[in-house]
Amino acid sequence: MSTPPPLRVGLVGYGPAGSFFHAPLIAATPGLTLDTIVTGSPERRAQAAAEHPGARFADRADELWARAGELDLVVLASPNRTHVPLATEALDAGLPVVVDKPLAATAAEARALGALADSRGLLLGVFQNRRWDGDFRTVRDLIARGELGEVRRFESRFERWRPQLKGGWRESGDPADIGGLLYDLGAHLVDQALTLFGPARQVYAESAAVRPGATADDDAFIALTHTGGVRSHLWMSAVTPRLGPRFRVLGSTGGYVGHGLDPQEAALRAGRRPGDGTPWGEAPPTDWGTAGTDDGPAAPVPTLPGDYPAFYAGVEAALRSGTAAPVTAGEAAAALDVIEAAHRSAATGETVRLG
Repeated sequence: MSTPPPLRVGLVGYGPAGSFFHAPLIAATPGLTLDTIVTGSPERRAQAAAEHPGARFADRADELWARAGELDLVVLASPNRTHVPLATEALDAGLPVVVDKPLAATAAEARALGALADSRGLLLGVFQNRRWDGDFRTVRDLIARGELGEVRRFESRFERWRPQLKGGWRESGDPADIGGLLYDLGAHLVDQALTLFGPARQVYAESAAVRPGATADDDAFIALTHTGGVRSHLWMSAVTPRLGPRFRVLGSTGGYVGHGLDPQEAALRAGRRPGDGTPWGEAPPTDWGTAGTDDGPAAPVPTLPGDYPAFYAGVEAALRSGTAAPVTAGEAAAALDVIEAAHRSAATGETVRLG
């Protein structure tokens, strides 16, 4: 049986998201080829040409729509404010789309995009790569195997120590930029909590702009009550001089605590690539979490390998089979329901009920 030709991918944006995450993961995925990179920056074009010498280039996204028949997928790694308009244009041009998180500013916009994709019979996926973090995969596996009993509380932190602003749209307080940590790190943490425990029925949140000159939230907390009864407590911060555990999961028979971050982002930023002949996504034993209770010895739990390549492998399979993307617009909308409620709760001090 002959091997089908690779699916041709157009990548819009070659900043950190495009260059460190999407481009190398696309290039490493069997069945996909990085065909065209859109960037108006001469410096980024030169970087991309050195890193992906077989790719073509365009200055603007609309150049892709003009030759939509030459592509099989468009990936948007552009600033947040462009996600909805560019995804709409791509779908109107007949192209399946993967959009970096957050898909949109509001759940209504996300659902409208999902409806447009459905009406066109096109894939619309959302890049929630941290579903494939090794430590999250480990937590998911422990819960699925009942190793902790009935989970009562799930604690998740994504904290950094960055006391000075870096600048850029991610730190912008302009609502049109969709900046701040609730949209940035919060999109990951909320997605993980909903993936583990299902829909949320109640949201309480606190957020603040702490750093000098900050106009967008850089320190936030969300408390979710899931419809199944589990409580998720989620912290995200750029102003944490002493980091807490990445995960603490408390169940009826045991708990799990894990520190540190999945190594895949650091590996990608350092220029490593999946499939380069060395183990990928493996955490050293010194970084393994522990599980047990305080009245008995806590046992180390080997961290499952992280697997960011699984996202684009799933996209490739979905495009060929006509099935749903690994992360759907509906799932992204559910997370945005929570993020919108968190903004309302933080502004009013009130708990917000969903549904």
